[in-house]
Parts: sequence; C-alpha cells; structure tokens
Amino acid sequence: MKITTVKGTNDYLPEEVRLRDYLQNQILNTYQDAGFERIMTPAVEDIENLDKSDGGDNLNLIFKILKRGDKLKKAMDSGDTNKLCDMGLRYDLTLPLSRYYANNREQLVLPAKCIQIDKVYRAERPQKGRLREFVQCDIDIIGSSSISSEIELIHTTAKALLSLDIKDFTVKINDRRILRALLKGVGFEESQLDSVCITFDKMDKIGAEGVIGELTDKGFDGGAIAKFGEVIAKPLTVESVKDVCGEESAESIETIINAVEKLSDGAYKIKFDISLVRGQGYYTGTVFEIVSDKFKGSIAGGGRYDNLIGKFTGENIPAVGFSIGFERIFSLLTEAGYADGFDLAIAVPSVYEFHMQTAEVVVEQLKAVGINATIDAVEWNTWLEDVYTNREYQATISGITCSDLTPGYLLNRFQTDSKKNFVNFKSTEYDELWKATQATQDAAEKAADYKKLQTILADEAASAFIQVPANTTAFNKNLAGYKFYPIYVQDMSTVYFVK
Repeated sequence: MKITTVKGTNDYLPEEVRLRDYLQNQILNTYQDAGFERIMTPAVEDIENLDKSDGGDNLNLIFKILKRGDKLKKAMDSGDTNKLCDMGLRYDLTLPLSRYYANNREQLVLPAKCIQIDKVYRAERPQKGRLREFVQCDIDIIGSSSISSEIELIHTTAKALLSLDIKDFTVKINDRRILRALLKGVGFEESQLDSVCITFDKMDKIGAEGVIGELTDKGFDGGAIAKFGEVIAKPLTVESVKDVCGEESAESIETIINAVEKLSDGAYKIKFDISLVRGQGYYTGTVFEIVSDKFKGSIAGGGRYDNLIGKFTGENIPAVGFSIGFERIFSLLTEAGYADGFDLAIAVPSVYEFHMQTAEVVVEQLKAVGINATIDAVEWNTWLEDVYTNREYQATISGITCSDLTPGYLLNRFQTDSKKNFVNFKSTEYDELWKATQATQDAAEKAADYKKLQTILADEAASAFIQVPANTTAFNKNLAGYKFYPIYVQDMSTVYFVK
C-alpha cells in the first residue's frame, strides 16, 4: 500500500500542527473580538447547489461523489453522465454559508456576522501554492447592504494579518458595477462582459498587451478592443471613471477607501484597482483583494454577493465576505522562520529527578496562562558540555566569570565575548546576598539565602533573553534559533527554552 499522501494534500508534523493551530487561533480571536461568531457547515453539499452556484472556473474543479447502489446502476443505465453524481465536496465556504442561512434563517438575527475556518476542496493540478485540500478563513456579514460592512470586513481582515506579523500589504478594491459600465461604455455587449472580465483579471500577469491580444483571439469587436486598450493604457482613478459609470458606485468606493485609510492609520494601504475582477461569478458589487508587498501575490480576497442567497430563498438577501488564504499564509510564514511564540521546553537533568515535581507544577502554571509547555529529561553534564564549551559564550555570575558551571551556581547573565551582547543584570541586593551566601557556614541560612537569590533572579528574568549558540544540540535537538529564558531557577537544575 502507498504511504504517501494523495497529490495536492499534506500530512503535518506536530510542530507544524502547533503552528497552524496558533495561526488559526490568532485569526479566530481577531474575528471574535470584532463581534463575529463561528459557524460550521458540512464538507459535502448537494451537487445541484454546487453546479448552480456561479462559482466561475471553480465549477470545473468540483470533487463529485457518485451515487450508490441501485441509484448508481439506474443512472449508468440511463447513459446520462450528468446523473451519475448527487453530491460533491465544497470548493469554497460562500456557497455553504448561503445554504446555511436559508436553512437556519428563523434562528438567525440580521445582520448575521459569521466566521468559517474550515477545509475546502478543488480538483486542482497540484503545484506549489495550489493544493486540492486547503483551509480558508472567512468572515461574512449577511443582511446588510451598507458599505459599513465592507469597511468592517476589510479592517478586521487586515488586523488578523497584522496579528500574525504580516506587514507591508495593500488592499485592492474595485466594484463590478464600475467595471461592467466601463466595458459597455467602450462597446462590449452585455453577453460578452463575463468573458472580457476573465481576460482582464489577468492584467497583472500578462500586462495590457497580453489582455488586448487575448481579447482579439476571442474574436471580440476590434473597435471595442481598441477603445478599451486606450482606457487601460493610463492609470484609472475613482475620479476618472465617474463619468463612465455614474456617481453612486464611484462614491461608494471613495467612501470605503477614505474610511479604511483612517482606520489603518498607516499600518497598511488601500487603493482602487479597476483591473481587479475576482473569478467567482456570484460577485455583484464591491470586490477586494489583499496583496503582500514582501511575499508577492494575493493572500486574501472577497466581495459582495447580493444574489447568491436568493437562489435558495427566492428573495435577494445582501451579503458580503472576505477570506484569508490560510495555506499561503502558513507557507509564507514557515519559509520566513515564523515561530508560534510561547512554546517552552523545561529541561530537567536526569540526575535531579526530585526536581521533576517542581517542573510539573511550573508546566501547569504556564499552561494555565496559555503557554504550551513540555518537560524534557536531559543528561546534565552533556547539556553543560554542549552549551558552555562554545568559546564564544561564557556565564557571568555577579561579575565573576566561571568556566566551569556546576549545578550549585546561580546564573544571572550570559555574555558573548566577541559581541559583548549580554543581559545587563545589576542588583546591589543580589551582590550583597551572594557574598553573604558564600561566607556563611550555616546550612539552613545558606539555603534560605539561595531561595532569596532565586526570587531576585526570577523577577529579573523578563529581560534575560539571549541567543543559544547555533551549534548547540542539547537533548539531541538542534537548538539554533531558540532563546534562553530562566523563568525559574533552582540550583541551575530547571532550565527553560523559548523557541
């Protein structure tokens, strides 16, 4: 039997799952803080719903599920291949949300602010950046036609990305009504608009010349193509398209841009882009997309779909949504070395097993405040040798450099000889107490002083971040990129690492 995954799908190792969970929780928390509520829908939908969803090219990528038993035999006997399937896997989360609202509207209050973070499926040709099974992170507002919904969605999605330390991105915005009015204004017929839009959507990839060439190959009127070429040859602003499309649509875009610019306060950019189309046919008005200046390419997209819910209910319900492409975010952050922040490994030397209970208590305390902590038993002497024989590093204890650290010493700072890059820990109280500890012969008094030293050290631990040497391999792990953080020290036998 094959041990590899089906092409276009992935296995994820524990550290990858941990990062994926962390990223999704950050996004979810941002959404919930903005007043959105999470819902869930099945991965399987009725094939009729999927086929009639105006999903653009995605309709060609549906994973269809064959009928079973006698129903399948009857369909095969009919010779009509369209009757072979009765269900399919969802290709996005918008169609399921529309059906969900129609099915549950009696229990929902409008406007409904919904979160969906879930897997979707497309029969893509697998390649870098394109999977057959992937996660989308959606927020939608159902029941409001106000442009305040667009403003809220854009800013909430941007805040979610900023919470993941994704910066230098731009929100592109357009309105399907503006684009369609522009295309009809240069001579294209209503029946041709969808095909023209599909070509125009490739503008950022093939350029203006490529767009003109493809429209010519499609056989459209040469006069309309020529006029369209003149229009897209120069930058188009919201102001410049008002005469073509009318005041209302352009002013809506203008209002959204001005509001978002104020909310962003320079943290991200927003601009009008007449070439932004978005492939789904169900979009009826504003469409938007987020592109990263640093990573290149789209990382989120969405728009208004005021007619889709009406396919289920018979009455049009306004709706608008924004979706983060999670797999792209995960891939980009992984490649950039992004860490999930609060994973701690508590190293407990195997020769000090009596400290294990202390470590277990600390682990529970850390978990209680949302820090993912684990315990590793290590060979103490091996660990010391791995870390401290690196000549670039030495431990400094109250100004006294020690080449041989034994478990009896209390560490209060690390120093890099070559870079002089050390944690500056100065405490007269600590120095005096240290001297008293070394001078006393009374075991009980010495033990009490050690506890006081540990308390002082723990209070200063927040500033005690240092980089572990790149060649360190403590507990048979590569610790390159870890930071040492002595949150709690007991005779140097309990040590913490932060990734």
